[in-house]
Amino acid sequence: MIELAGIIILGILAQWFAWRFKIPAILPLILIGLLVGPIASLYTEDGSKLIEPIWNGETGLFPGESLFYFVSLAIGIILFEGGLTLRRGEILHVGPVIVKLITIAVVITFVGAGMAAHWILGLSWQISLLFSGLIIVTGPTVITPILRNIPLKKDVSTILKWEGILIDPIGALVAVLVFEFISAGKGEAFTTTALIEFGKIVLFGFTFGFTFAKALALAIKSKVIPHYLLNVVTLAVVLGVFVLADHFAHESGLLAVVVMGIIMGNTNLPNLKDLLYFKESLSVLLISILFILLAANINFDNLMLVINWNTLILFAVVVFVVRPLGVFLSSYNSTLETKEKLFISWVGPRGIVAAGVASLFGLKLVEQEVPSAELITPLVFVVVLGTVLLNATTARPFAKLVGVFLKDSQGILIVGSSSFSRIIAKYLKDNERHVVIVDNNKSNIDKAKEMGLDAINSNIYSDDLIDNVELSDVGYLMALTGNTAVNKKAIENFSKQFGEQGTYRVISSEEMEDPENNPDHGLFSQTDDYIKLVNLTRKYPEIHEIALNSKEHFEGLIEISKVESEIIPLFIKTPKGRLEILPNDTNSVEVEPESKLVYLGKSFEKEPSKMVVEEKSIKEDEEKMTKEEKERKRKMEAEKEEENIENEK
Repeated sequence: MIELAGIIILGILAQWFAWRFKIPAILPLILIGLLVGPIASLYTEDGSKLIEPIWNGETGLFPGESLFYFVSLAIGIILFEGGLTLRRGEILHVGPVIVKLITIAVVITFVGAGMAAHWILGLSWQISLLFSGLIIVTGPTVITPILRNIPLKKDVSTILKWEGILIDPIGALVAVLVFEFISAGKGEAFTTTALIEFGKIVLFGFTFGFTFAKALALAIKSKVIPHYLLNVVTLAVVLGVFVLADHFAHESGLLAVVVMGIIMGNTNLPNLKDLLYFKESLSVLLISILFILLAANINFDNLMLVINWNTLILFAVVVFVVRPLGVFLSSYNSTLETKEKLFISWVGPRGIVAAGVASLFGLKLVEQEVPSAELITPLVFVVVLGTVLLNATTARPFAKLVGVFLKDSQGILIVGSSSFSRIIAKYLKDNERHVVIVDNNKSNIDKAKEMGLDAINSNIYSDDLIDNVELSDVGYLMALTGNTAVNKKAIENFSKQFGEQGTYRVISSEEMEDPENNPDHGLFSQTDDYIKLVNLTRKYPEIHEIALNSKEHFEGLIEISKVESEIIPLFIKTPKGRLEILPNDTNSVEVEPESKLVYLGKSFEKEPSKMVVEEKSIKEDEEKMTKEEKERKRKMEAEKEEENIENEK
């Protein structure tokens, strides 16, 4: 009981430690596993481990092959959660490079690392190719925390993220194929039996994954499953599919759950977000337990077999020769610059799938008495630990060294996907600015996506956005919702991560009536709140540009906008096309020659002087009204505006 509780407690402490110091959790987890496992045998009185995963007759957690079963099921759940996060639409925007990375680079890694293991360590071809198949995968759970704190171009971070997710099942399948070659052929590679087994894995994996995904999605849509049972029923179905597929074709369960996750993730399910939250929490717990168990299960003698110069040379070949070769050949004739290719080559940490499948296959091959099988698990762990340690400590300085580190993050995060938010975002995108909209209203997010905008359906009260590596180049935050509390919360939560260049929000109706005390974060002007922006967008859904002659010309147009109710200034566009967001205090705005004022509303069709005269006349009429008449008019306008907003929703 103490061992079980200790694993969970140590695992969660390692996760917290990793979050606190912004490092991949896999690093402290493996170190803890080694300390309570093989290293502990050096300082305990009887030479035993503090945690013994396999029952040895006196101590241990899992009798017989129970550890294999637990590892398999846990990896299946983790891969299912990974499949849920895949979206076809997002993959389409990544480009051909990612396709080549999961095809050409996979072949190069498989062949190159296998040859290196065979020639450097003197391993048999079977064991060498199994090793190379296992280290094909890069871990998304490892890459995400590394990239999260490095401002990069969106293309670079997206390629690394999607490579990590897509390559996991591919690497697992390659490893399964080699394992079947070894097992079915009794050491003789490329047997007919192994190929038949691999065909069965693909057939049953795809069939069971697709069929049960569609069936479960239909059950969820039909509300056959009550909401409070949704997560646990899904978990039960995933485990059932894994076991069932594995029964018909050994090791096909991994493929089945990945396919099931991808199908469900790309199905319009009403409760998909609840599933993702549950599976993410479960994956964190399972990853914490797995890495400690798998690291602790390594024997000290086997670990010492791979602690030598030959292993270090093999590691260097894998990281500094095979990985760059795969990346550069995969990105040949692409839009990536050399410095970006170098950075992608540098970041290739291995993760849970490599470690988990290595432990599983390594132990089984040892039972089958395959020569050198005892080296598989420690070798893969050396690569996993080495790549994580290397990337976690050097990714940021290496990004600065090669010049991919964005010193000036120009991406913009817009909170709120209302009609005027989408129009502003579209204008920004058309002017080559990376802009992402976030909203918890799925209908508004769908409208944004229909306009070709990057949009995320999320709640700003959660920490999901902080984990999104595709926002690594965001430096501006614009909170544009109709709820002042939400806008303030967005600034409070995300100003440090996404607002280093500027943090803004629309002012409230109360703040609009007191221009002298507008907030420092006020956006666009001192007289434009959410209601005015929505109503103006409904009437004039257009953004215009007007050339500026001087700072005085700019200030004159700003004054006109204060009395002209159908014009709202948004940005200054420099001669080089750079867009600067207008704060509500425009006195500090610099105006370069040949700049333009970008504004929402009706076009400046009349002479500015005539517009001012007309607005002054209207203002004078309003000043003659009694206080009661003004209040009555204000209430009527507010009620009408609220009704319009409700209709829009």
